[in-house]
Amino acid sequence: MAEHRIYGMSFASVYPHYVTKAERKGRTRAEVDEIIRWLTGYSQTELEGRIAGRVDFRAFFTGAPAMNPAREQIKGVVCGVRVENIEEPLMREIRYLDKLIDELAKGRAMEKILRPPSSGNG
Repeated sequence: MAEHRIYGMSFASVYPHYVTKAERKGRTRAEVDEIIRWLTGYSQTELEGRIAGRVDFRAFFTGAPAMNPAREQIKGVVCGVRVENIEEPLMREIRYLDKLIDELAKGRAMEKILRPPSSGNG
């Protein structure tokens, strides 16, 4: 099966669309960056470097310093597919980010978007 074309697209080419989507709804680039940092573990400097370096989505996610374990709490539909049901790991990571940006654009509070770590008492 052919690899999805988004894997080879530069993250920098899509990042402005995340920002535009958020800003159209009164949110900020800083909030978009905070979401990306929460998800991936990149520092702001590292994030800016990955964008400037025009790395592709595969390199962006596989090079992430610390994918947030709380991301598994992200549930819902993106592009007509439930993110929790996506089997391909890289596509699931990309869709997690899409879902978080959707939540931001829909006005959800940052404290709810940035899920707290599971307590393990559930």
